[in-house]
Amino acid sequence: MEPLDTYLPRIEELSRELGLDYFPVDFEVVPPSFMMEVAVYGLPVRMPHWSFGMRYIYQLVQHRMGHSRIFEVVFPGNPGRAYLANNNSTQENTLVVCHVLGHADFAKNNALFGRCQEQVGYRVVELAAAHAHRIAEAIERHGQERVERVLDAALALEHQIDVDQCLSRPPYAPRKEPKEGESESEGEFQARYNRLSDQQTETTKPSSHADVRLPPRPEHDLLWFIARYAPEMEDWERDIFFAVREESFYFYPVFACNIMNEGWASYWHARLLREADWLPQSLYVDALKAHSDVVRPVAGEGQVALNINPYHLGFSMWERIVERDGLDTARRIMREEDDFGFVRNYLDEGLADELGLFGYSALRNGQVEVVDRDLHQLQETVLAPRFNFGAPRVAVSEVRNDGTLVLRHDYNTDGKGLDTDRARKVAEYIRAVWRRPVVVHTTDSRDAETVIRVGS
Repeated sequence: MEPLDTYLPRIEELSRELGLDYFPVDFEVVPPSFMMEVAVYGLPVRMPHWSFGMRYIYQLVQHRMGHSRIFEVVFPGNPGRAYLANNNSTQENTLVVCHVLGHADFAKNNALFGRCQEQVGYRVVELAAAHAHRIAEAIERHGQERVERVLDAALALEHQIDVDQCLSRPPYAPRKEPKEGESESEGEFQARYNRLSDQQTETTKPSSHADVRLPPRPEHDLLWFIARYAPEMEDWERDIFFAVREESFYFYPVFACNIMNEGWASYWHARLLREADWLPQSLYVDALKAHSDVVRPVAGEGQVALNINPYHLGFSMWERIVERDGLDTARRIMREEDDFGFVRNYLDEGLADELGLFGYSALRNGQVEVVDRDLHQLQETVLAPRFNFGAPRVAVSEVRNDGTLVLRHDYNTDGKGLDTDRARKVAEYIRAVWRRPVVVHTTDSRDAETVIRVGS
């Protein structure tokens, strides 16, 4: 790190001269094993669960097969935190520092990142450590097996949140009939106003309103709904659900802005390296080689890339936007968009052709057949993994009089089918905390319905 220490202040000074605006970033050089643990767990300290061990084994196998290498892990916040591998060369870590500053600029100024960070707080590492501590205390009081059952359910639903709602949501307000002479829309507005003025916090126990249908409309925030309305959940169980939900809110922008964010950081690491004319020539050349590895398509020489590299796509899009419309326009787009608006509005046919983007079908004989070059279809194919963390979107449709929890999934809402075996397992996890029967309705691409029932 010693040579890099001499460059870091000058790189930060140059970045601010070029218009980057970010919270302070704490850099730390760590062993590769720690980097892998942080990448898999998502945070340096996190709640204990067996599923993270499975993810670690998968990542370790990928790494040893040469399919992945982790140069850095970044956590946006105030301050931001960045971990660099101590087996990176000085040239690689110089590039990584520039890359991290691009991420930091994006995280502070992008609207979606800002909204989610503001609700969760800007110190997610400390927040996650507090969650882990409370869960460790719960294990001591209630036993590993009981706590693990709750974590099984909460982490199986970690992607089933609704970021269009606030993190701190009050319970549903009682439904009120419109007064005489008052229209239904006025009554609905008053109900929304009453909810806004409700100061209840997440730790408030769920209240029961006999005049409220649960839920009053399809509810996509399964973590929130179960924590609020599960009839026999204990406070420590609800706390675990809210903790998982809080961390999911923090991670959502990372998924929803992956192409924009990685592309923005790649654009800035390339520009900072180019304009840092005080860097030794040999360091610049080696760092530029590392840049080429980062932003190339996912394929070897002479091969066709069958996956999207978000660094490559995002970098290419930002370069074109800056060249065509200027940096001020690029910064406005960075502030206002997520990947959905970015790809739909700024991935044009010319760039798609230039990058060789196409839809394909893998045949049984191992060959690949190009099936689609339609721009709209390409955009939606690129965006599909970004929607709802890449998971099927499920909603609570009703709670029946006997307490049965009814969930619904429609293939047409997200283009993803439910694997019935996995869905049944998740329903069993939910049943363990809901303590009433659980029913899941799902449709496939042909609108054929499957019903999964757990419990009597």
